[in-house]
Amino acid sequence: NYIPLQDPFGGPNYFPLDPDARYRINIDNTGDGVANLIFQFQIENTLKDLQLPVGGTMVSVPLRNLGTVDGTGSGEENHNVIESYTVRLIRKLGGEQASNLLTNRSSGDSIFRKPLDNFGKKSFSDYPAYAAGFVYGAGIPGCDDGRVFVGQRKDSFVVNLGEVFDLVNLNPIGGKSSESDDLADSNITSLIIEVPTECLTEGSGEVIGGWTTAELPKIRKLRNSPSFEKPDRVSSNFVQVSRLGMPLVNEVVIGLKDKNRFNASKPSDDLQFATYVTNPTLPEILEILFPVEAPNNFPRADLLATFITGIPGLNEFGFGEMQRLNVSIDPTPKASQSRLGVLGGDLAGFPNGRRPGDDVVDITLRVAMGVLCHAFPGVLCDPADAPSGTLPFTDGAKQAPTQFAASFPYLRAPLPGSPNE
Repeated sequence: NYIPLQDPFGGPNYFPLDPDARYRINIDNTGDGVANLIFQFQIENTLKDLQLPVGGTMVSVPLRNLGTVDGTGSGEENHNVIESYTVRLIRKLGGEQASNLLTNRSSGDSIFRKPLDNFGKKSFSDYPAYAAGFVYGAGIPGCDDGRVFVGQRKDSFVVNLGEVFDLVNLNPIGGKSSESDDLADSNITSLIIEVPTECLTEGSGEVIGGWTTAELPKIRKLRNSPSFEKPDRVSSNFVQVSRLGMPLVNEVVIGLKDKNRFNASKPSDDLQFATYVTNPTLPEILEILFPVEAPNNFPRADLLATFITGIPGLNEFGFGEMQRLNVSIDPTPKASQSRLGVLGGDLAGFPNGRRPGDDVVDITLRVAMGVLCHAFPGVLCDPADAPSGTLPFTDGAKQAPTQFAASFPYLRAPLPGSPNE
């Protein structure tokens, strides 16, 4: 997910992805903290330059669309911009590297289309049906087919954002649905890909690790006379500028002085950040703000397992901060999923992978305060190490599996910029 906190009414430009950037989903299947598979998304925005006759002169319009599009895609000729992308699979094994584009099974070429953002109900008479036309079967080199979708979605995260970052201005052991979701009226742009399991594991084992990154050209120079297609001049050398794996690590674990360095790094280099996990500050902050006690087992073996090495007997794998998934554990049907994942007895949930309906804020708060010392006594730590570890820490905004679809692409259609029919 990229470009969060999108106001649905964010016209006239809305939220196109950056054609200069490389958006990457990285998979490690050998445990060395280096990606063996990289799914690289490259965006292209093409201007059609729609014009209208004004006083006998054809004049370019300032808007991205000029008419209604229905659920079948009829009316797309009125769209002024075509958003498209390619997906490149980069395989790395030892010193060898192979790079191939995924194939669009609908067209036979390597170009996929992205739907325009949901401007409103006059621009799109049935946006969910319109966007569904941009779900593609994808030919993955060396693998069976998968599916891919890139486009605006209703923000899938649930968090009481304002109060959490106002020195946790809420009751951290209050009701799980007592507070508002500050992202309830926001959209986001999602890159969603479905890949056969054996394509990800490549026969290496049952656990894989994953994280996302984005890269930008190392040199970007603004042009004196920029055009729509070429607003700047860029170099061919790219630099990693963002990284996300386990939720909330970048936000509330890594120290402010090291966030840029973390964003430029990869899991294999994470020993430099280990102190932030072995001696975390978040529990101490909660102890200062509320009558609770931070865990006192240092180094925090329970947090090292959760974020850096994997949980013993569940998804232990390598070293480095990344999302880990044991693919031998069958998915839990949506109706039976626990929003608390492993803490709720559902081994197919977070921190074993991450499903949209996993309440990762509540889970992470409880893990930070030592719930694993009580859930698995003597394995990573003991109950005495975490006096407040059994408290039901929460941000008060409830995430649940019922908020998502049971079929690809799972995340809900975005909110419209205008609600008027």
